[in-house]
Amino acid sequence: MTPHIGVLMLDTAFPRILGDVGNPASYDIPVRFHIITGADVPDIVSAKPPPDALIAQFISGAQALEASGAIAIITSCGFLAHAQTALAQAVNIPIMASALSLGPLVHSMTGGRRLGILTADSRALTPALLAMAGITPDHVAIAGMEGSEDWRRLILSTKDTQSQDIDPDAIGAAAEDAARRLTATNPDLGALLLECTNLPPYADRLRVATGLPVFHILHAACLLWDAYLISPQYRR
Repeated sequence: MTPHIGVLMLDTAFPRILGDVGNPASYDIPVRFHIITGADVPDIVSAKPPPDALIAQFISGAQALEASGAIAIITSCGFLAHAQTALAQAVNIPIMASALSLGPLVHSMTGGRRLGILTADSRALTPALLAMAGITPDHVAIAGMEGSEDWRRLILSTKDTQSQDIDPDAIGAAAEDAARRLTATNPDLGALLLECTNLPPYADRLRVATGLPVFHILHAACLLWDAYLISPQYRR
């Protein structure tokens, strides 16, 4: 079996452009995708954990990826921090279910400065969910993309109503606007973390707009892959 990073995917219809977690060209490392049928965005991007039956499907998907040779797993939605513990306990390989798990590390390496989080929907990113990812709510400032009609139509809708077309300039502009507002009202931020795995295509734009380092789920994938490469049992 060829080693790879496994990616647990929500069941969506929108295009996956370069930089998106669901585009294989976004990676310089081998990846394999596993779609969880019926995992609709509104079921996951929520203040509440996914239903137990859906979490069971994600666990089965993680086990299937492990059996296929995955050496670590990420997911296509940061709100799956709800399922981090259940997923990690179900397999014998590392799992980072959410870019939010990078939060404590980024907070520490930027001198304890507050962390800006850009999320798919700030209404659903609760203090409880942040705590599940090891983030102290007082250490962050949050901005959401839910105010953009283009974003809602593309990402936050059910699969059967999601837009089949994407205007990267419009989405990028909405992300930049949210990030600029966040930094303007919180000038003490040390970095920006993209909860949403559909936002990395705009990371460079956000870096230029805010002057901050920008972290996201693709960095998690590289971290997990590098950890595999340097593990003693895999050295040649």
